Amino acid sequence: MSSRGGNCLTRNEWICGRYVSTRSDEILDALREHVDLTVTSVALGVVVAVPLVLAARRWRPAVSLIGGATSILYTIPSLAFFALLLPLSGLSTTTVRTGLVVYTLVILFRGFLAGLDGVSPDVLESARGMGYGPTRILLTVELPLALPAIIAALRVATVSTVALVTVGATIGHGGLGNLIYEGLGSTFKAEVFTASVLCLALAVVADLLLLGLERLATPWRRRQGRARPRRASAAGAATPTAGAAS
Repeated sequence: MSSRGGNCLTRNEWICGRYVSTRSDEILDALREHVDLTVTSVALGVVVAVPLVLAARRWRPAVSLIGGATSILYTIPSLAFFALLLPLSGLSTTTVRTGLVVYTLVILFRGFLAGLDGVSPDVLESARGMGYGPTRILLTVELPLALPAIIAALRVATVSTVALVTVGATIGHGGLGNLIYEGLGSTFKAEVFTASVLCLALAVVADLLLLGLERLATPWRRRQGRARPRRASAAGAATPTAGAAS
């Protein structure tokens, strides 16, 4: 009976509501840092990726150069990359954020470029025939049609960044990763479990938000999806009639 005495903290249980209630400020601070690092890193990645994509589309040899450079940087282990940045930015969020931005580039650059290159040449030719200039074609034709691929790249980059932020705990700026590392070091089960669940929940929420953004930004895809079953049912209804007539 003595082993069952005390509360979940003293018993060091994995699931412990008392830990959440007594350490809520610490948990919220870690969660805020995690969200801040994720959002700013992905946003900065987009800011860097967009001009790189536009440059690569104007000068096609740049595709292999930029793609190769970002792929090489992506292969560097995060711990080693943070260590290389330490002489420049020290033990700061700048070090973590810089590394995260670099890691998002390979995903965003390839995804954005694939989305824009995937627009049908016939559509582009029709737009040119209507007198559209390059900038207008990009903004009103290519970009809307490429949105599904662009947002898909954003979803992958965001979820992977949520996971990579935790590695920043090695230099004291890992958001929820700080709690995970501290809990692992002290075998504090509730701390490890709570921070891990929050990290997972953050990734799921971020992905669902971007999925909702895609649905809002591409209403024509929902209309197309509803139209296909109607066309299929209409074709199925017409088949027996055609057979009877023959």
